Amino acid sequence: MILELDNLTKLYKNGRGAEDISLALAPGEVLGLLGPNGSGKTTTMKGIAGLVQPTRGSVRICGIDAVKQHEQAMKHTGCLIEAPALYEHMTAYQNLKLAARFYEADDDARIGEVLRLVEMDKYKKDKVASFSLGMRQRVGMALALLSEPELLILDEPANGLDIEGMVYVREVIKNAAERGAAVLVSSHLAHEIEQCATKAAIIYGGRLLCVESMDAILAASPSLEDYFLAQTARMRDSGFRGQGSGDRD
Repeated sequence: MILELDNLTKLYKNGRGAEDISLALAPGEVLGLLGPNGSGKTTTMKGIAGLVQPTRGSVRICGIDAVKQHEQAMKHTGCLIEAPALYEHMTAYQNLKLAARFYEADDDARIGEVLRLVEMDKYKKDKVASFSLGMRQRVGMALALLSEPELLILDEPANGLDIEGMVYVREVIKNAAERGAAVLVSSHLAHEIEQCATKAAIIYGGRLLCVESMDAILAASPSLEDYFLAQTARMRDSGFRGQGSGDRD
């Protein structure tokens, strides 16, 4: 398995966060993490990427303990979580060139390749300060893809993109999976997850309700949206209200 979470938990001082998240991802799999805003999606992804210290539980990336050996695990990982961290006064190319220095291969050819992949090569000499939200999102995607990661983590990657941009995101995810990467992608839009994922995990109130293959979900329900509503209604009927999340998601 490329990614293994065992009871990953991050609880904030107010008691909110994500709790007891367990799942696994194999090469070529795309897992869509589906939940409403504030359900714990971003908290979970930050816990995997080491952006927050887990309260308990474990994270293994390519067999490496990502908590104890964070730097080693991150060599296999590319992330776009929340807004991309970009230097406004630098060009798209300069931002990627700076990031490339943290990898073993500082390769101009690879920088050009990812800029073409996200359709930003014609803007590579333009400063980030002049970019729209969608253009910044594309540069953030390029940063995540730069090292050809075995694990690709994308938090709401379609934010700020138009219809064509959303289609492009699906293609990027598909291409990453076809080369053998495992992809974890989050969204609060069921349709987006249904379009690109091989599996879906429903997260609600900081808890993981279920993880199921997309084929099984669509065999049981007309759509992922219907499946999601049935799962959350069942939880509410049982008296579960959830605890929300300590950050945006």
